[in-house]
Amino acid sequence: MFRKGPNQHMMFRSGNPALGPKTFAGFDATSGPVMSIEGAVNRVGVSLLILLIFGAVSFNAASTIFLIPALIISLILGLVTVFKKHLSFYTVPAYAAAQGVVLGGISYFFNEMFEGIVFQAVSLTVAILAALLFAYKSRLIKVTENFKLGVAAATGGIFLLYFVQFIGGFFGLRIAVLDITNSSLMSIGFSLLVIVIASLNLVLDFDFIEEGAEKGVPKYMEWYAAFGLLTTLVWLYLEILRLLAKMRSR
Repeated sequence: MFRKGPNQHMMFRSGNPALGPKTFAGFDATSGPVMSIEGAVNRVGVSLLILLIFGAVSFNAASTIFLIPALIISLILGLVTVFKKHLSFYTVPAYAAAQGVVLGGISYFFNEMFEGIVFQAVSLTVAILAALLFAYKSRLIKVTENFKLGVAAATGGIFLLYFVQFIGGFFGLRIAVLDITNSSLMSIGFSLLVIVIASLNLVLDFDFIEEGAEKGVPKYMEWYAAFGLLTTLVWLYLEILRLLAKMRSR
């Protein structure tokens, strides 16, 4: 599915913090089952299915009371997954379920403000995923070292800005371009930029999956790869929601 020569990955890694430069460090050759591209794709499919089921069930006013607890649980499960990769078989499905509850609650709030926005956001997320997968398989997008460094730097800058907003929120600080009610061209342009960066992270995630299969890492890393890709997709979906909300506010 993502096939290319083993020497073409060089030192590339995803900007996604879950799929960092040390993810494959410490793995010795194993005689047991190893990670495969097909296996990783199947794990991604299962994780997305779990997320969608729990998201659909949580898409109502009554379930929004579980949003914060589910967010805390998903953060804990995410940390456990990163530091205890061998537990991915157990933690990733649970993480997908918790994320589904979180996205269900968030999506409900957005849909109450702008009816139909969730369907639009889901459709755009799926379309971007399909388009970038096609572009990667067709080698229309080439993962070079400069490409990787640029995406990683941009991703880090965006998350730093969000972190400043999060901390500043306790002191009344608001960054205008992050406000979903800000429909200025600058704010919309910023959201478009973030969506582009999140989308490019998907390309690097595809490359990560291929590299893991080539290195013959343990089978449980298929679940870990699914965790990384799922994290990027959740980010992309939320950013698309933010963009559509800004555009609807005009």
